[in-house]
Amino acid sequence: MRRAGADGDLGSWLKAHFARSGAGDYVALLAYIERDDVYIDALQKMRLAVRDKKHVATCAEFGPRFLHSTGQAYKGGPDSGVFLQITADDAEDLAVPGQKASFGVIKAAQARGDFDVLTDRGRRALRVHLKGGLGSALATLDAAITDALN
Repeated sequence: MRRAGADGDLGSWLKAHFARSGAGDYVALLAYIERDDVYIDALQKMRLAVRDKKHVATCAEFGPRFLHSTGQAYKGGPDSGVFLQITADDAEDLAVPGQKASFGVIKAAQARGDFDVLTDRGRRALRVHLKGGLGSALATLDAAITDALN
């Protein structure tokens, strides 16, 4: 199991992680963040950079919505995926009526569970948790990915 930021800089973690991809592999960016046009565009920019530099198939998805479709193939299909899970604290968390857990807590648990299953199955997975404002944190991640790919 690898979680970026435990030690070293983000760029070196990403460089080592992307180096684990090769011919016949794909790289999946699995973002458990707010899904809006600005963040979709930011994720697509990162995805295309990985595709163009590593010459592998890529995808970018927003969780937890992919878990019951392609997420099943990631865990149960062939071991050809290299996964970058991207998480962040929600700017605004909403209560679930009648429950102790909020939507943010549930989403974080789904992300942790997804990551745990990927690593339990020996998949190549790295988790990056973004801090601060999501726009600036995604820009920092994009810059780190660009550095890691060069």
